[in-house]
Amino acid sequence: MRLLANPLVIRMGIGMLVSMTVFVAGVLIIRALRHELVENEALPEPLGSPEDATYAYSAIIQQLKQQKFELQNEHAAQKKRTKTSEQITAAVIANFPCGILFIGPNGLAKQANAAARQLLGFASPLGMSPDAIFRGTEVILETGEPVRLADEVAASLRNRIRASFHCSYETASGEQRNLLFTLIPLTMDEASALACVISDETAAAQSRQEKVLQSELAAEMALQLRSSISAIRDCAEQVRKTGDQSVGDITAETDRMEKVVSEFVAGHSSQKAAAAHA
Repeated sequence: MRLLANPLVIRMGIGMLVSMTVFVAGVLIIRALRHELVENEALPEPLGSPEDATYAYSAIIQQLKQQKFELQNEHAAQKKRTKTSEQITAAVIANFPCGILFIGPNGLAKQANAAARQLLGFASPLGMSPDAIFRGTEVILETGEPVRLADEVAASLRNRIRASFHCSYETASGEQRNLLFTLIPLTMDEASALACVISDETAAAQSRQEKVLQSELAAEMALQLRSSISAIRDCAEQVRKTGDQSVGDITAETDRMEKVVSEFVAGHSSQKAAAAHA
């Protein structure tokens, strides 16, 4: 009791109590200020927050949708262009004046235009083999050896060789035609195929044959005329021997006619050789 009644102890106790009160008050004030600063400052959200991730995913999804839409439009445009090109090609082939026969990788006729059907004499050769289409038709090689056209078509399809052949073709109805076949290797469905371009040379061959016949007929007539001129000349010479000088005009005229006939025969011989070579 005496210790507590000591003024010095009382002053020390009061000072300690005041110090503790100030310390606690300072701590409270500091915490209040710190809390206020944290609330007032607008701190940026850290990178990688759920809001940022959602925004990034949405942007990527939107970009992918845009790319998909552009690809679909491009694919549709490309498909339309391809279809238009195929329609144009089909229209050109269908109305082409030459016959066009397509043989697929399996060796069977896959497509034929109207000209090919007319020249070959088939209503529809689709699905037929070269043996069935060309039958016993033969062509002459450069070596002079005759071979079957169907075999040459199969070899061109197999070895991808371009070739051309003239031949006399007989249709199913027995009609004879002079045709030119041009074999062109193609790629169809990522495999070897063949296009047979068929040109009708029947009229040209008949025209050449008629020219040859006309040349032969003209040459024969010229030879007969030359024989007649020779006979006239001989007669004129016999008359000359009798002393009649008027036969000189006859001899000169026969010489002139023989010269004309000789030139005519030489010209038709050259034309005949050119027609036979063609």
